[in-house]
Amino acid sequence: MRGLSILEHLSGQLVRLCEVVGTDPATPMDLLRDLLGFNGSRPLSEPPAWPSNVADDHTPVEFSLAYNEGEPPALRILGEVLGSPPGAQANMSAANKFIGIQTDRFGLSTSRLDSVRDLFAAEHPRGEFALWCSLVFRSDRRPELKVYFNPELKGVERAPDLVVEALHRLGLGRSYQTILDHAVRPGELGRSDRLTFFALDLHDGPHARVKLYLTHHDAEVRDVVRAAGVVDGVDATQLAEFCAAAGGTGRFGGRPLVGSYTLTEGADTPVGYSIYVPIRSYVGDDREARDRVVALLARHGFDSTLFDRAVTAVTQRSLRDGVGLIAHVSLRLGPPRPGVTVYLSAEAYRVNPPRSLRILAAGNPVERPTARTAAATC
Repeated sequence: MRGLSILEHLSGQLVRLCEVVGTDPATPMDLLRDLLGFNGSRPLSEPPAWPSNVADDHTPVEFSLAYNEGEPPALRILGEVLGSPPGAQANMSAANKFIGIQTDRFGLSTSRLDSVRDLFAAEHPRGEFALWCSLVFRSDRRPELKVYFNPELKGVERAPDLVVEALHRLGLGRSYQTILDHAVRPGELGRSDRLTFFALDLHDGPHARVKLYLTHHDAEVRDVVRAAGVVDGVDATQLAEFCAAAGGTGRFGGRPLVGSYTLTEGADTPVGYSIYVPIRSYVGDDREARDRVVALLARHGFDSTLFDRAVTAVTQRSLRDGVGLIAHVSLRLGPPRPGVTVYLSAEAYRVNPPRSLRILAAGNPVERPTARTAAATC
């Protein structure tokens, strides 16, 4: 009997997720096929075609459920478009082709993308990725697309200057130094604090955003509270409580915290801040992660029923039998859509085993690396 392909595996999950959020699956399915391209027919019995960092098991797709104040949850897909055959340059070319097709199909705006595209291009891209795409599906609306560039594709040391030039071209350069003064620990730019994502919405609406992401290795809650301080109206207590409930109160020595700033035209400072907690590094299994997420959703006024249904749409396994299905949880503060997002791994290639050997490190539960789990702790 022929094994399931990566497209067939992800399609089943996507159709069920669309049913959960009340979205017609036809357009999401078309976009998923375009996203996977030639690699969609690859059997799951074969290793991943490319070591994509979208997911821990190298599945090039991740799902998420975004809870927004005042509107139904949105379904999102983060994906890495792969070339045929895959490679750093081939993937970048394939992603640009995918963007061009969807631009023509949905009438997207690439004016801001075009103004910085050359900055985020390289003959031999470095780093973990070059260009990722995000697809957002809301009920009775056309899909929204966002692109994620890698500021480090020309080297870690060149990332700050690249970001400066990109923001300058977009008329947003005034806020950059203010961000760095708050977000980066002294002497840690390019070391423990890294510029890891530069994202653009592909539309020209009033809420079109540029988002700048910083990854904070070995950070404490106080570090991200300080980082968020540049944004007016951010509740430091709310932010700290979210991080503590999702991951702990001590140093985040497993997978790092990631913070992002929302920049919009006409504003001298960021208008929003988000914190992303890699919850899978700070729990023993997905049941524990699920319980933490349910508590966080309740704390922020959201019903967890759809979240539980989304989890069931992605997997039928017991949540106690693995860790990593619930990968991240994020808190979005400020306009345009404050809320909570939960990220779900497709687990197409692997289910990471639950952590049976755990120690307390600085107040956070961290797995003790073993032969089975060491590869999943980076």
